[in-house]
Amino acid sequence: MSKLWQKDNQDENALSSLVEAFTVGQDKELDVVLASFDVLGSLAHTQMLSEVGLLTTDEKEALHEALKKIYKQTLKDNFTIGDGIEDIHSEVEFRLTEQLGEIGKKIHSGRSRNDQILLDLKLFARNELLEISLECYSLFNQLIELSNTHKDKLLPGYTHLQLAMPSSFGLWFAAYAESLVDDMQMLYTAFKVANKNPLGSGAGYGSSFPLNRNRTTELLGFESLNYNVVYAQMNRGKLEKTCAIALSNIAATLSKMAMDCCLYMNQNFGFINFPDELTTGSSIMPHKKNPDVWELIRAKCNKLQSLPNQFTLILNNLPSGYHRDLQIIKEDFIYSFTTLKSCLQMTQVMLNHIKIEDNILKDTKYTFLFTVDSVNELVNEGMSFRDAYVAVGKQVENGSYKKPKKLNHTLEGSLGNLYNDEIKLLMQTTFKQFPMQHIYQSIDDLLK
Repeated sequence: MSKLWQKDNQDENALSSLVEAFTVGQDKELDVVLASFDVLGSLAHTQMLSEVGLLTTDEKEALHEALKKIYKQTLKDNFTIGDGIEDIHSEVEFRLTEQLGEIGKKIHSGRSRNDQILLDLKLFARNELLEISLECYSLFNQLIELSNTHKDKLLPGYTHLQLAMPSSFGLWFAAYAESLVDDMQMLYTAFKVANKNPLGSGAGYGSSFPLNRNRTTELLGFESLNYNVVYAQMNRGKLEKTCAIALSNIAATLSKMAMDCCLYMNQNFGFINFPDELTTGSSIMPHKKNPDVWELIRAKCNKLQSLPNQFTLILNNLPSGYHRDLQIIKEDFIYSFTTLKSCLQMTQVMLNHIKIEDNILKDTKYTFLFTVDSVNELVNEGMSFRDAYVAVGKQVENGSYKKPKKLNHTLEGSLGNLYNDEIKLLMQTTFKQFPMQHIYQSIDDLLK
């Protein structure tokens, strides 16, 4: 079968199998993931072509009926791109031509594969960012609930992995909740970049057809256009890098939490525990409960944090216009969303079964966690801070130090004043900015 870019006098066998295998790579497999989004783009494009007079109403209706059938097929696990067909754009056009004859060949009018794949990636990224935002919001609410439930359970705080000051599980859970607030704000920034329509930019220089780019923007539920057609193509790569930065921030939050959990369930800490079915054993040590889930979350999220740098190195010094280098980004970009979603989901599973030990700080090895509180007590009684610091230090050295009977941490955001309601309001404000209902309604309208 000839390629979309081949002329009539070119033969399929002109390209050696070696070159084709090298240049195509895993594109077909990745395009299956993008298939439903490619069909949505064709639905919007053909609707617009009909409205500007490049398709008759009957042609548009026939194309839409066939495209909606193909869309349903793309949602099935057994959907594939046929042998000899180069990509999803060719597959859709082939299926339409097979069903409708010459009408099927008209869908490429006013489009290039360049703006088709960029549109597919934008629609895909937009959808995945919405799904990630839902998972983040769910984890956030779980963390706030755990923080409120366990706000009075104390645990050691560390600096340099040395005992520092008293903390609490309320503080610990809420810290990761507020981290997700910042992550959600970065996610929304990436969403804003994804939620702009590149369709109509063609190969990067527009078209002489009387296309209505604002109409396809409306039909696909985009917020606005990538207006400049050259920049629309330059946005390929920038889109992926911006999304990767947003995903890497969430990954950093999960990785740090995973590391904490690995430490805290270690027998030398013993702060938390998990059911046997969420841990793994040893082939020779019967007592082992290994935190494999947390370790894999940590590793997968650390790998995700490398993507912005990886994309930067591939994109560096590329001139304007399309370049095949961009294909190399595609695989890691697509699978990064699947990886992060699975990590977010497994984090929620683990936290749903976390067991927190009581009275951790009653162990005498944590006595010195309270020295700062003792210093502050002396300052409240009128002693200068420096003299109080020296006095408590001497008590520690000579073994006479005794921890205070109660804690008085009322500072905003401290263990006695978590400010969880304020943190929750920050998250809700950011989350509500995602126009989910508008986007989903626009897609539903296209498919009616």
